[in-house]
Amino acid sequence: METKPASRSRRPILIWLIASQLLALASLIFWMMAAGLSVMAFDSGVTQEAWNFVIAVWAYPLWPIAFTIAAWIAYARKKDKLAAILTTLTFLPVLILILLIMVSSFIGPVEL
Repeated sequence: METKPASRSRRPILIWLIASQLLALASLIFWMMAAGLSVMAFDSGVTQEAWNFVIAVWAYPLWPIAFTIAAWIAYARKKDKLAAILTTLTFLPVLILILLIMVSSFIGPVEL
């Protein structure tokens, strides 16, 4: 009798892919508000810092889109661990922003 090796279920990774990408989609709702308000950076004049800020805000959607595509490609190629890591990386900009807000609330604003 020949026994087949037990294959792991791919359902948990599929659920995580869908859930994380729904959360990334929800983050774009808040991004639309931030993108609309970001042009106010030019209220005090056109400066390099204002351009840097506006470009950074408007470029945000490229991050989750790129990692979403990469995660689904990895999942289709049965590289489940890589797909989980890639879809989790969609939250990196948001986590960095939260970390910066928390740190700045403890140490105060940083002067350049």
